[in-house]
Amino acid sequence: MKVLKFGGSSVAKPENIVKIKNIISKYNDPIILVVSALGGVTDLLLEAGSMASKQDQSYKEILSTLEERHLSTIKELIPVTAQSQVLSKVKSEFNVLETLLEGAFFIGEITPKLSDKIVSYGELLSSYIISEYLISEKLDAEFKDSRELIITNKVNAKSVVNFVKTNANCVDFFKDSNKKVTVCPGFIATSEKGASTTLGRGGSDFTAAIYAAAIDADILEIWTDVSGMYTANPKMVKQAKAIAHISYEEAMELSHFGAKVLYPPTIQPVLSKGISIVIKNTFRPNEAGTLITKSKNEKGKTVRGISHIGNIALLSLEGPGMVGIPGISKRFFEVLSQADISVVLITQASSEHSICVAISADDVEKAVTIVNEAFEYEIERGRIKEVIPEKDLAIVALVGDNMKSHQGLSGKMFSTLGKNNVNIRVIAQGASERNISCIIDEKDVKKALNALHEEFFEENIKQLNLFVMGVGNVGAKFLEQIKEQRKFLKENLKLNIRVIGMSNSRTMLFDEKGIDLKNWSSKLAAGEKADKVKFLEIVHSLNYRNSIFVDNTASEEVSKTYSEYLGNSISVVTCNKIACSSTFENYAHLKSLARTYNAPFLFETNVGAGLPIIDTLKHLIASGDKILKIQAVLSGSLNFVFNNFDDKTTFRNVVKQAQEEGYTEPDPKIDLSGVDVMRKILILARESGNQLEISDIVNNPFLPEESLNTANNDEFFASLVQNEAHFQSLFTSAKNADSKLKYVAQFDNGKASVGLQEIPKGHDFYNLEGSDNIVLFYTERYPNQPMIIKGAGAGAAVTASGIFADIIRIGNF
Repeated sequence: MKVLKFGGSSVAKPENIVKIKNIISKYNDPIILVVSALGGVTDLLLEAGSMASKQDQSYKEILSTLEERHLSTIKELIPVTAQSQVLSKVKSEFNVLETLLEGAFFIGEITPKLSDKIVSYGELLSSYIISEYLISEKLDAEFKDSRELIITNKVNAKSVVNFVKTNANCVDFFKDSNKKVTVCPGFIATSEKGASTTLGRGGSDFTAAIYAAAIDADILEIWTDVSGMYTANPKMVKQAKAIAHISYEEAMELSHFGAKVLYPPTIQPVLSKGISIVIKNTFRPNEAGTLITKSKNEKGKTVRGISHIGNIALLSLEGPGMVGIPGISKRFFEVLSQADISVVLITQASSEHSICVAISADDVEKAVTIVNEAFEYEIERGRIKEVIPEKDLAIVALVGDNMKSHQGLSGKMFSTLGKNNVNIRVIAQGASERNISCIIDEKDVKKALNALHEEFFEENIKQLNLFVMGVGNVGAKFLEQIKEQRKFLKENLKLNIRVIGMSNSRTMLFDEKGIDLKNWSSKLAAGEKADKVKFLEIVHSLNYRNSIFVDNTASEEVSKTYSEYLGNSISVVTCNKIACSSTFENYAHLKSLARTYNAPFLFETNVGAGLPIIDTLKHLIASGDKILKIQAVLSGSLNFVFNNFDDKTTFRNVVKQAQEEGYTEPDPKIDLSGVDVMRKILILARESGNQLEISDIVNNPFLPEESLNTANNDEFFASLVQNEAHFQSLFTSAKNADSKLKYVAQFDNGKASVGLQEIPKGHDFYNLEGSDNIVLFYTERYPNQPMIIKGAGAGAAVTASGIFADIIRIGNF
């Protein structure tokens, strides 16, 4: 014989009940079918009872709604010819229920006994309707009231199953039953005095387990709306997977820590009998589900699941008067126990100076009051501090039988949380070492679960969540490169890159599942109005693990937000030079935030687009080398301009061509004035370990004063035309010296300068073509022949590739 239990979601609608009939029709063995109340009915019955006790007439509306729902369920399931008897019976039961609620209304209160009687109607009605439906479908079925089989005693004002009498009743009834399906209501029982009692919320699972243990069932099947117990809550962790096989102990731990598909006490009756439990999905009956047995974890897996409990508060009892004083812990827990407050987690300092417990936040006000009253004497004398609760917390737990035989799991867990700026308030590990638990802020639960699941279950595939500001030339190329490389990165580097948010100057777009990069442009155009502050707020509120803010703009305002991102453990990747070339104090602050909050701050493209200039410099410094001198051509735009300018062209036309081909900033004066190169050499000097401000850099401009003082691009280009003779004279001077014009940045002996130079033949800069950049690092290891980095230093594609490379660096951290 098998015992099958179907929960509230499985019986919520008539079409769901039809699915149950289809499932059990395939069984050959006799079945005990335990069912819950129709989905949501128990809550409504409790609400109706509460309203009636407050003499609120609204309870009648709830009662009417409940009656209509049950009657309509009958009409949808049972043929008209067979409805009359069932409708009459259900209406009769509602008449009794109405009388009970009227009693609560008239006396203005509801006793536990009356509440149990009222709430029991949920299961009584659903099980009766389902049994009559099965009979109408020609199944060999009958209804049996669980109150006639399950007997309870009162222990400390709670109903506790009397297993001796219950087991005897079950054996006597089922040995004589010859029906294929016996439908029994879950959750309800009878006291030894004949009063209706309940087995607690989730008690339908318990009912099924009681029957399974009493008759030595072959298996206990729990049918719900998910396909088993998962490695994590699938509603919060999309990559969560059903666990095929798990032990009783592991299942109990996961259930205790929030895996709601199984009610923790369920396992107790079947545990000693060795009866297997399987969790199945009513809506996907062909999926295997989770098998729970007494077998050990054969494959030696360590962490089997990650679970959590929300709505937690912390109470800390601490003070010097606790040290060495026996009985303090006893008094503390006794006070909570007498108030019927369940303690979920306990931790105590080895010095005995403090005891910390986690309880449901629903009980926290009562707990604070009674504990402070119990220790009033000690508090008044300063021996113990007044208890002040901490709220908005949650417990996260790793669970697995084999965790105790593997070193480093705790470190791995806490390191993963720390990398994602998840602050751990309390840590606890049971003596069995079957679970490691910690308390964190409730707002961080989703991020914590996803980060831990990625670390322990996803075959080392790391998910990076990007928030991209700026999708112009560089940004568009960057998004295209991600789209093209996504499969390669996942297969070869184990990186799963998703763009969650993006913004241009007009609109912004967010998609928690990841923006489709095939049609991002049209979706962004239809997005909400762009708002840098709101963009930042949304990134914070989403609170994703491995979050990276990508700045493809040249905006000073955007650069001012970096500290907000880094301070919340959100990495920053940028081609925007403004932050790193701002005051040294701001530059150092951003670097410090990155270290403190373990959030990489990468800006390789600030200097040489896609060239690994800063990365190489970092490796030189980290390996103990020292920078003596830097010489560089750092402006791809200026190199393009002077490589294409001669006596057959005009300077204005060459600059315009550079702007149109994306080699310059939108305002080309930034490049031609030397400001852009000043920023770049400043960044290299700082990355070399020097403390410089941009005002320390000597700028030798080649532009006439008139061009430098223009207010917009039109004025600037007009000034170039007017000063063509000046630019031609620069070209002629270099040509006559058999040299080429190059805009050179130099850092030597603590001093930096930028300016146009005539470079003679034979110099490393002479043959620098197109928009290429070149950097010469003279170091203690390379004092005479410098380390040279050379290549394309401008253009949307190479800049985008440099940003992409920084993203991959973060993924590999």
